Amino acid sequence: MESKNFILVKLLLLLHYLSLFCASQDFDFFYFVQQWPGSYCDTQKNCCYPTSGKPDADFGIHGLWPNYNDGSYPSNCDPSNPFNPSQISDLRSSLQNNWPTLACPSGDGMTFWSHEWNKHGTCSESVLKQHDYFEAALSLRQKANILKALTSAGIEPNGGSYSLSSIKGAIKDAIGYTPFIECNVDSSGNSQLYQVYLCVNNSGSDFIECSVFPHGKCDSEIQFPSFYA
Repeated sequence: MESKNFILVKLLLLLHYLSLFCASQDFDFFYFVQQWPGSYCDTQKNCCYPTSGKPDADFGIHGLWPNYNDGSYPSNCDPSNPFNPSQISDLRSSLQNNWPTLACPSGDGMTFWSHEWNKHGTCSESVLKQHDYFEAALSLRQKANILKALTSAGIEPNGGSYSLSSIKGAIKDAIGYTPFIECNVDSSGNSQLYQVYLCVNNSGSDFIECSVFPHGKCDSEIQFPSFYA
């Protein structure tokens, strides 16, 4: 009969091989997701501003998520390569401005960024190492100015209601690709603009048309709540 120690060693080796397999597996594209802070804070009872101060009234990065064309996605692919703050020290100021945390308790963003790298970023490390991953997201944020696209079309974050089709159309006209709009519901039960998904090629460099959209739907008319800086 095998000893308990030998069985434990075999299990650890198996987990190691599985983690290497997962980390090296391919994916088809990224979802690049930006969220509107006004909708997050209008819905979440525990919205807290970052320790660096209240973020700008602008869309902030939520994540850059590897996905498959069948709608599934990998996650937590490489536990042996956890988030390392020293690797993004030169990006910290830009991350605080463009990828702010709104979770409670208030934080400096490290917990948020750590979660995103450990869950999603490790699944893209065959093409993007940690610094490259966050740098790619920041670059995409500069290419996809969602707020400018909407306000240029007269869609303002003033609590008013706008057609879902007009919001999608304004973003596609400005950026060139069809977005997916995710809504949440405020305390009064109103559907509101929450997150915007755009698809990115599997090198993380350029936007592409989405082969599949996430599940979920919005009302035909949705609110765009304010978020005063």
